[in-house]
Amino acid sequence: MTLVSDLRIRIEAASGDSELRHNSPGLEVAVRLEVEDASISIQISGGDVRVVDEVSPDIVIAGTRAGWSAVVTAPQPPLHNSFTALQLANPAFEVAGEPLKIAQARAALDRLIECIAPVMATEATAFESDLSQVSGKYVDLDTQGGHCRVYYETAGESGVPLVFLHTAGADGRQYLEQMADCELASRFRLFAPDMPYHGRSMPPRDWDGEPYCLTSVVYLAWLTDFVETVIGEPAIYVGGSMGAAIALTMAAQRPNMTYGVVALEPPFQSKGRQNPFQNHVCVHAGLHNSAFTRGLMSPSSPIDHRRVASWIYTQGAPGVYYGDLAFYSEEFDGAEIGPLIDASSTPVALLSGVYDFSATPEDGAKLASTIPGALHIVMDRLGHFPATEHPALFRPHLMRGIEHVTNQRVTK
Repeated sequence: MTLVSDLRIRIEAASGDSELRHNSPGLEVAVRLEVEDASISIQISGGDVRVVDEVSPDIVIAGTRAGWSAVVTAPQPPLHNSFTALQLANPAFEVAGEPLKIAQARAALDRLIECIAPVMATEATAFESDLSQVSGKYVDLDTQGGHCRVYYETAGESGVPLVFLHTAGADGRQYLEQMADCELASRFRLFAPDMPYHGRSMPPRDWDGEPYCLTSVVYLAWLTDFVETVIGEPAIYVGGSMGAAIALTMAAQRPNMTYGVVALEPPFQSKGRQNPFQNHVCVHAGLHNSAFTRGLMSPSSPIDHRRVASWIYTQGAPGVYYGDLAFYSEEFDGAEIGPLIDASSTPVALLSGVYDFSATPEDGAKLASTIPGALHIVMDRLGHFPATEHPALFRPHLMRGIEHVTNQRVTK
């Protein structure tokens, strides 16, 4: 069977996929897939995918034969597992079309690429978990960013505080599996806050409705006040992506409040993640932003966990994801922050997933080189949201990072 014939059969089999239908309300788009000298034309109409005769396409996805061969491989290798990866990060592909139409079709096309090569989830050792040990609370904070009512979850009664910091546009639900981890709760005091504007936390009371834009100054003030008010002692910050960036900023600028850092998917200089269609009146932000982030996950992470990870992104307030990326993508610079961290007194572990094209393992290694003494761990078969997309596979890496921090503190 030829590559083009194989692709055609896989695309036709995806028609009527329940999640593809969910991602395509009202969508009418013609797409041409180009495989060097051959092509396939498809029409997507509300989740129904049909291979059709040559039509004038709205979107063209052109790739090399080797590139498309990787797309039909299970599991798809990094940069071949989502339309967003093909568009933004894969040099073997070029995507053409009107930007608005591409944004409107992103969720459908990402799911279609997922459907082309379904794969069994990578097995991992289960751990003892108890959701009943997790409780939620609110606290009023008065910071430079204004008076905020912040929601956080907590577990565990003794030990070094361990604070989980969520990614851009998300909230503390990303760490529910870690908060329910019985061993972690027996050894540490666990906290997972929703930063203001996120999840169950409110905007500042004096917010006047202006567009939200996160800065390191405001973010640092929020986190500092949360730690001083709720925790009362230095903590280990386990932060993902944007949370990793602020955790490293705490280590650099608030070392007296930082026991150590376990930075998940830490950026070095992650420019270009902001996209105007993340907050646009002509684009369904819940569909677009969940797809934009789903494309950063491993195809061998369990599909139900990937759906949970992306579901959180369907629920963000307008403009919050885009506003967070002003800090994560445009302001944070690992080349500046890294050298300010003294890892001999504030231990640092950096954890990078191989499927993450936003904060790659190469970026993690580059960042580690600016922080003498930092531990860098590359996580095979994981992506940008390891704590949510595959908690069991992620757990040994997390424990190794935490042990690095605690051992360094004991032996220094």
